[in-house]
Amino acid sequence: MTEPTFCDPSDLATLDDVLDAEGIRETVTLRAVKSVIALQLRQAMTERRMTLSAMAVEMDTSRAQLNRVLDPEEFNVTLETLSRAAKVLGRGLKVELV
Repeated sequence: MTEPTFCDPSDLATLDDVLDAEGIRETVTLRAVKSVIALQLRQAMTERRMTLSAMAVEMDTSRAQLNRVLDPEEFNVTLETLSRAAKVLGRGLKVELV
């Protein structure tokens, strides 16, 4: 088993510094973005009083697939699927390079 390595805290000024030092910044960021999108979709469904079944029909997909879209821990969802979900709810999906 490999011993954990520790950085000098004085070298790490921000959370990004810590994530970079651990080599996990990209993964953590992607997971956070997907979680936020899933929560925003659920909130929009609640605001529109849309059930899972009605949303799935509007998206022309299964409830199982919609559950994956709405699951903050599920990361194997395409941009096309997220965009369709947003469109059904009268929203859009914005993706940009930074």
